[in-house]
Amino acid sequence: MFSFLLWCILFVICWPLAILALLLWPLVWLITLPFRLLGIAVDGAFGLLRAIVMLPARVLSGR
Repeated sequence: MFSFLLWCILFVICWPLAILALLLWPLVWLITLPFRLLGIAVDGAFGLLRAIVMLPARVLSGR
């Protein structure tokens, strides 16, 4: 909602820039998509590594 209000303000102040931003947003989203997927994969790998390292502590905790 906040970003929509910012876009409306930009549209009132400088409408060509707002239209350009509206048209380029899908392209920017497509360019950043591989980086998001890489971030998810790295986060999963670190989570697996943390689980492997913490496994002996969980086993020995006696719960």
